[in-house]
Amino acid sequence: MSNDDLATLDTAAPSRRDPEQRPAPSPWRRRLVVVGLLLAALNLRPAVTSLGPLLKEVRDDLGMSGTVAGLLTSMPAACFAVFGLTAPRLARRFGPGAVVCTGLAAIATGLALRPFAGGTVAFLCASALGLAGIAVSNILMPVIVKSWFPDRVGSMTGLYSMGLSLGTASAAAVTVPMTDALGGSWRAGLGVWAALAGVAMLPWLFLARDRTHRPSGPGQAAAPGTPAAPNEPAAPGIQAVPGAQASPSTPAAPEPAIRITRSPTAWAMAVFFGLQSTAAYITMGWMPQIFRDAGVSASTSGVLLAVIMAMGVPLAFVLPRAAARLRNQGVLAVALGVCGIIGYAGLWLAPVGGAWLWAVLLGVANCAFPLALTMISMRARTSAGVVRLSAFAQSTGYLLSIPGPLLVGTLYQHSGGWGAPLALMAGLMVPQIVAGLLAGRDRTLEDEI
Repeated sequence: MSNDDLATLDTAAPSRRDPEQRPAPSPWRRRLVVVGLLLAALNLRPAVTSLGPLLKEVRDDLGMSGTVAGLLTSMPAACFAVFGLTAPRLARRFGPGAVVCTGLAAIATGLALRPFAGGTVAFLCASALGLAGIAVSNILMPVIVKSWFPDRVGSMTGLYSMGLSLGTASAAAVTVPMTDALGGSWRAGLGVWAALAGVAMLPWLFLARDRTHRPSGPGQAAAPGTPAAPNEPAAPGIQAVPGAQASPSTPAAPEPAIRITRSPTAWAMAVFFGLQSTAAYITMGWMPQIFRDAGVSASTSGVLLAVIMAMGVPLAFVLPRAAARLRNQGVLAVALGVCGIIGYAGLWLAPVGGAWLWAVLLGVANCAFPLALTMISMRARTSAGVVRLSAFAQSTGYLLSIPGPLLVGTLYQHSGGWGAPLALMAGLMVPQIVAGLLAGRDRTLEDEI
């Protein structure tokens, strides 16, 4: 992002405001949030994708059984689901900035401890600590965007989604060469990623003290004296409360308690998020093996996986901006799902001859993740609504995604080939498309509840 773009973010007079009407942040602080978002996003996947290329060495050194190694592929989703549930309560009490800062500290600590693990249990515990930090930061990224940039939801979601994709692809591509350069020890190759998380903490140490962008909880009013701008239009995808009037001298009405399980949109978001997560973890865990079993070399299989992951770098920046301009994002969910179906079908029909094309199509399909994050930010009017929807959709979604990689491995083992697993992967695209159509409808959480 250029300096001119940053200046535009900071100096453009917003014509649309968050209904919570928070005080406008200073330009330097907005720039700091932009840097913080990008650095945080770079650290939300290396703990997962750096392990895959070195898993064999880790298993041999620690004496890790095949069963434990299989469960390890589902551990990220399980941790994201369990620890992600704590994010809303922590954000209300300490503020999103402080929680993200603590999450990055947990990531750095977990990644720094993993190389010193003398056994499987210690390795799993250190991994769980890092994944817990990723979980709470995952949940709060849409909240940070909605609180600080209510009129730039699409572009800012695209920025950190691009950073997340870049971190994912970089960790998969450079971990092995970096390990070789550091002497060939898997401990050094995994531990070096802790330094990146440590650097990412720096801007959040300043943002952790921010209290003006803390999401309110149920029944809590907005800060007294917060100025409001009545009769201003809402941001794209955010509907103003009909008939609402605000005044600088009148405190906002208490926010009603949100029973999110009553919202059809929340459930659609959770299913959509869960199915796209299932596809992503299957891809990260099994795609190199699919290519290798088809006759593609090990090195080329790794490059093909990097292509799938790298497709998200440019598309993750463009897609949220396009989604924010649409009243209904269902058409984008359909397009991504169709790319996934074609990619899986191609892997079954011509896995070698069309390998590069299938990798590109599956990389496009994997961009359902930034689309899901954008829709989460657009399906609620307030930061409190976004944090609850984000926690519910991501935690429930990650729970739904846990069996996917294990089921693919079981089908592969019992069928002796990739026909049945690829049929399953393509079949899961159909309910993902349906859930995306429902989640993309122009409505908000607060209206449904």
